[in-house]
Amino acid sequence: MDTSESSTGTDSQPPAKETAQPARRGWRRFAMDTRPLRIPAYRRLWTSTIVTAVGSQLTAVAVPKQVYDITGSSAWVGAASMAGLLPLIVFALWGGAIADSMDRRKLLLITNSGIAVTSVLFWLQAVTGLASVAVLMVLLAVQQAFWGLNAPARNASIARLVPEEQLPAANALGSTVMQTGQVVGPLLAGVLIPVIGLPELYLIDALALCVTVWAVYKLPSLPPLAAAAARRAGVREIVAGFRYISAHKVLLLSFLADIIAMVFGMPRALFPQLASETYAPYGEGLALGLLFAAIPIGAVLGGLLSGTFSRARRHGWMVIGAVVAWGVAITGFGLSGSLWLAVVFLAVAGVADMVSMVFRGAILLSAATDEMRGRMQGVFTVVVAGGPRLADVLHGTAGSAFGARTAVVGGGLLVVAVMLSLAFAVPALRRYRV
Repeated sequence: MDTSESSTGTDSQPPAKETAQPARRGWRRFAMDTRPLRIPAYRRLWTSTIVTAVGSQLTAVAVPKQVYDITGSSAWVGAASMAGLLPLIVFALWGGAIADSMDRRKLLLITNSGIAVTSVLFWLQAVTGLASVAVLMVLLAVQQAFWGLNAPARNASIARLVPEEQLPAANALGSTVMQTGQVVGPLLAGVLIPVIGLPELYLIDALALCVTVWAVYKLPSLPPLAAAAARRAGVREIVAGFRYISAHKVLLLSFLADIIAMVFGMPRALFPQLASETYAPYGEGLALGLLFAAIPIGAVLGGLLSGTFSRARRHGWMVIGAVVAWGVAITGFGLSGSLWLAVVFLAVAGVADMVSMVFRGAILLSAATDEMRGRMQGVFTVVVAGGPRLADVLHGTAGSAFGARTAVVGGGLLVVAVMLSLAFAVPALRRYRV
């Protein structure tokens, strides 16, 4: 495990060894661990994440709304969404290699500026009344390409800004902000669209991204270490990243854990069918909104109470336990005939997902050397983006063939069985600790 590369935000001084902290008492032992926010550089990065989390959701709502307004077709909405997937995958993998070969701060400045310019172009096409789905799809593809380049550098930088023992706390802070954005952003967009209109929604996102660029500008330089300084970011480096994963079982297992949870156990494609059939007596619209909101709300709650788990040192067991808990909660959701009980189970699944995100992220940052962290985060971005989309296909097919509730229960049980089998067949993950 590589512990020599972390820093507290300065290039010339190693991180000071943290002195023993007195045990937190009362409610404070349950609350989120905010120690990483005492480090100015991490605080700037985290602040920029707040803006990005909400602003990106404004655009995420505005684009499909505009596509539907132009075409009147949900099929075009789906096609527009898929237009951004391939660029995200390609540029996330390439972006990970770039993040390992150049100053990550410089890469963040370039990519955040690119995302901001794209948001300005979204605003221009909307305010001029262009009404072109093709233009929207191209802009979305460009935006996702910049995002794919940005995410690996952003995530890989954390290990250079905070001490290793604070990585779970830093991941909890970042993940909580992102999940909060998924709740607040769409709600804010729903309120603002009737009042100010779609063009202004894009403009708000563009202006907010200027704050992100400024926060990144204030970060310290994050150049590659000497061994990686002369590396070029090409196909060979991307392939080397995959070889590195295959040679380090704990990294491979951390990716597989997320794939197992998301592909077998993410039933969002069945939410409309369940809202229409199982929970129709509660009101289809209310049921659908609650089902989609429950997991992010649970994740936010888990983040706010992350002090209960973020100091754990057995990171491997925390991932295994979280994925199993996710599977059990999804199974309970599938068995629930009551909407409110279903929402509770989904919220519990959201808490488990937060725990899994925190410790999978910590493993990727602590078990990989700094020269490989960008590529590990690139693969992580692809897994996070691709897993739920594969789940949509799998659950949609299974729901049509066997019924929605049967598909959900079967998926949840598969998560539990496969994760436990993998954990006991390959001991690297359950043995991993910092």
